[in-house]
Amino acid sequence: MKKTVYTSAVILVLLAACSPLKQHVRQVEKSKRYHSITPGAIWLNTDGKPIQAHGFSVFYKDGTYYWYGENKEFTTQGSNIWTYGIRCYTSKDFYNWQDRGFIIPPDMTNIYSPLNPSQWIDRPHIIYCPKTGKYVAWIKILGGDDGQFMTVLQADNFVGPYKIIRKGFRPNGFESGDFDLYVDEKTGQGYIWFERPHYEMICATLTDDFTSVTENYSVHFSGKLPPATREAPTHFMRNGKHYLFTSGTSGFSPNQSLVSMFSDYHGAYTDLGNPHPADTSHTSYCSQITDVIKIPGKKDLYVALADRWMPETCGTNIPRQEEDKIRERYKSLKPRERNSKEVALTDMRNIRRTDWDVTTKATYVWLPITWENGVPKIYWKEAWKLEDFK
Repeated sequence: MKKTVYTSAVILVLLAACSPLKQHVRQVEKSKRYHSITPGAIWLNTDGKPIQAHGFSVFYKDGTYYWYGENKEFTTQGSNIWTYGIRCYTSKDFYNWQDRGFIIPPDMTNIYSPLNPSQWIDRPHIIYCPKTGKYVAWIKILGGDDGQFMTVLQADNFVGPYKIIRKGFRPNGFESGDFDLYVDEKTGQGYIWFERPHYEMICATLTDDFTSVTENYSVHFSGKLPPATREAPTHFMRNGKHYLFTSGTSGFSPNQSLVSMFSDYHGAYTDLGNPHPADTSHTSYCSQITDVIKIPGKKDLYVALADRWMPETCGTNIPRQEEDKIRERYKSLKPRERNSKEVALTDMRNIRRTDWDVTTKATYVWLPITWENGVPKIYWKEAWKLEDFK
């Protein structure tokens, strides 16, 4: 990686102090490289700019970490931009990240493209299909009157270019929200978990090329209403057991997480409770988990990677107030009927960002997972290093 020389200017950065919900100022010299993780702090790339990759995943290949996600740099008050492309960063050490530009660029010419910045693009996930040799990206589109649906893209290389091959797609005819993808290491079979807004979660087996779903699916966490509905599924494995982190449903406002365990993708899921037992605010340390990565070269180090969408709400009563509002708003919710027709995108340019969806200042909360009798727990650390673990 090319070494970048910074100026000697000092930037003021917000981060969590002794409590993750308190904010204080830390000085970061741009000429100094990072040597640790500081959850909740503004994280600068090697050019000295805040990293913009949210609703993200981290992919590891051949000694390099690839961090990709939603670029929210223009998601400001009054703008009509939800996500301005999918940005990618790379790192060799997990601390210092170089901006590699757009892995999936915004479409600035077609307002009806799912990649247009005015469309509501969320949570890209990329997996490799061994049967086709292709990288397959799924992206959630929050949608308008027709609800939430998927766009599916494909590329020969992880960094692209990606070509849209399916848009306005409802898996098995279901409206589909927050999701996760996984490829079984033993069988090579692909799976998707997605929220059926805002009522239940569905796990479906992917087709052989990972661009669609088979008719084999199962329903989980059914009959819950916001803010209890489970969304933002994050799957990972340890010692042959499957784990799934999920969050409640309260928009960008943080809430309490849940961890579940299972052995059969389409079988019963066992509730293991709140993975943040020391967090008295019940907001998952003011964050939402989006990925878990096992650190290569470490014996048993798993890291829970999360967005802190609304740093300004940390330590306030806003999250609880938002839950109360959402509980009232969705008390009579019934899920949409299944509909296999492709959704036609609409012109979203007139919808502007207001207080609840201004996420340009979102930060990140990356914390190591502690294992207690096989149950994953996440405890706050003001700062931590990979070198602290064997």
